[in-house]
Amino acid sequence: MIRRILTYPDPELKKKSAPVTIINEKITELVRDMAETMYDAPGVGLAAPQIGVHQRVIVIDISPKGEKPDLIVAINPVIIHTEGNSYEEEGCLSVPQYGASVKRHASVVVKALNLAGEEVTYRADGLLAIAFQHELDHLDGILFVDHLSPLKKDIFKKKYRQLVEQSRVGE
Repeated sequence: MIRRILTYPDPELKKKSAPVTIINEKITELVRDMAETMYDAPGVGLAAPQIGVHQRVIVIDISPKGEKPDLIVAINPVIIHTEGNSYEEEGCLSVPQYGASVKRHASVVVKALNLAGEEVTYRADGLLAIAFQHELDHLDGILFVDHLSPLKKDIFKKKYRQLVEQSRVGE
């Protein structure tokens, strides 16, 4: 089922998510809905808080359009190692029509559980590393725009208000 994606400035996006304590049918259904919602949007990642569920669950798929999907499901993900720096343009399904360069780690190692409850480790760089960091931020109530300097954040708020007003006029 495709779920509604919460958008900035919804206060639900600022809440921290709780760890998943048991992987059951409810979590399996959540992951299925998240994947369907992410692909429909379309996006490369989605965190449960973006659909109003405050559990530590993310889905990511960075495979190019037209290629076979390669869905990553990470339950209770934790970054256990980082290296280098990256400064890339990011966007977010919860902040539609806006992008900005964000400083991230160039590579990360993430430990998580899969849907079978098994511990898995992902070594990621490039887009996948950025996606992991971006989605893990959502689990802690952090949006990519929170990483911007105070000046850039002020500019974002003014631009975003204008974007929202323009999209309302077009409705």
